[in-house]
Amino acid sequence: MRYVLPVAATENPPPPRPGADPRPVPGQDPRVQWGLSLAVVAVGALTIRPMGFGGQGLAVAALFVVNSAALLARGVPESRVPPRPALAWLASGIVAAAALLGVSDSGTSYLFAYFLAGHIGYRLDTGRALALAGTCSLLCAGVLYFHLGPGDPELPWLLGLTTGVPVVVGILNRTQRQAVRSALSAAESAERAARAEARTAVLTERGRIARDVHDVLAHSLAGINMQLELADALLDTGDLEKVREANNKAHGLVKESLKQAQWTVHALREDALPLLESLTAMTESTGHHDALSVRGTVREAPAQVTQALLRIAQEALTNAARHAPGGRVEVELTFTDASITLRIRNRPATRAVTPGVGSGMGLIGMRERVALLGGSVSAGPVTEGQDQGGWQVETVIPG
Repeated sequence: MRYVLPVAATENPPPPRPGADPRPVPGQDPRVQWGLSLAVVAVGALTIRPMGFGGQGLAVAALFVVNSAALLARGVPESRVPPRPALAWLASGIVAAAALLGVSDSGTSYLFAYFLAGHIGYRLDTGRALALAGTCSLLCAGVLYFHLGPGDPELPWLLGLTTGVPVVVGILNRTQRQAVRSALSAAESAERAARAEARTAVLTERGRIARDVHDVLAHSLAGINMQLELADALLDTGDLEKVREANNKAHGLVKESLKQAQWTVHALREDALPLLESLTAMTESTGHHDALSVRGTVREAPAQVTQALLRIAQEALTNAARHAPGGRVEVELTFTDASITLRIRNRPATRAVTPGVGSGMGLIGMRERVALLGGSVSAGPVTEGQDQGGWQVETVIPG
């Protein structure tokens, strides 16, 4: 069983804005994007002409720098760029790309428009991305068709019209990214829920262990303490016979406690104990041979049901030995299709009962243990029949 701290119940957080999640997405390496951007810039620097410090060369150089800056800005995380600045930056980028197409005489200036259009689909929502990509296609196609600037006469205007097509690739990549992040968020939510469930389970288990510790220690230690206090008080009277008797009773309670501790260790194990065999051994170990009777068809019970029945039997047999010494004990185990019933009845004591005050937690522990399994438990005196004056504990557990 896993022991994990619970997750506090909080309101569901609002969904993150598209692109705002800083978590990396598996399969998307930002270094690849940087490499492609630098490659486009490098190829442009080697092929785009003219470049210089005056006239057309200066205009080409300036637009080349603007396009390079707009393209390299793709590497800035989405969480650091709000939607409006991103829209302004990308719109400025496509205007600069179209202008570079019209001013340069040769080279790969059109690559800037293609890569920016792809990033538009990745960075913006679908509606804005399609609108801006369409604007990119119209601008580039218009520049080439109407020869707005010296431009490269060999570039067809249809090339400019296709510069917005990569937006589709960007949209698909963005959709995939959001799907992966949604799956990661769902997995994290499931993990938190599992931790909370495990914490609830461990709290329940702690309650069960607390009841088991009480069942073993509370009555026995209280009885041992009472006998030792009695022996200590009798020492002042000089009645060594009574001192010896109190000491012997304390020793007997210690042996009984050790026997109960052994059964508790078995009950706390995770593996399932055989109910019938364990119950038989328990009744015989307390001196009640042939006290167990079985009705119905015997079957294996779930581990929790077996543990609960054995602990209740242990508590009832311990109380019978303490409050009705010498009285006959009868244990009846009944199997039906829907439930398992354990009934333990003891007759009145035939020997002197040592006065003592219990903690009152034994019956409470029984009821808590059975309630967790959806069953019921009743305990009370026997008011009629040959066992009148005795005590009966009856437990019914579904299963």
